[in-house]
Amino acid sequence: MNKETIHANCLKLRGTTYDFKEEWQADRYHIGGKMYGMMGGDATGRPVLTLKCEPNRAEELREAYEGIIPGYYMNKTHWNSIYMDADDVPFDLVENLIKHSYELVFGKLTKKAQQEIHLMEEMK
Repeated sequence: MNKETIHANCLKLRGTTYDFKEEWQADRYHIGGKMYGMMGGDATGRPVLTLKCEPNRAEELREAYEGIIPGYYMNKTHWNSIYMDADDVPFDLVENLIKHSYELVFGKLTKKAQQEIHLMEEMK
């Protein structure tokens, strides 16, 4: 799993905005001003992708895949980190988890914010 492919996957989701947090050395992806994904490194510099996840699913994923751990520097109940160099995490799963994270955050936005995002995308 490479950074460019993940970046492209995130940016194709409706209304996604991107920034780079210098002090964290992390690429961040937002919807409606709320973060749903972050790429950076752990304490050793090993690259990780951190995504929001429904708590029960998050636990199941951690048990099933060695390359998925509790969210690095995030709430361990609601976030998972995926080692980007993990051999045991298929990329189609990563794509599904990016979309799952996006949908969780989008679903928590106000109806007005959701409508504004839909309108912005229609105008493109």
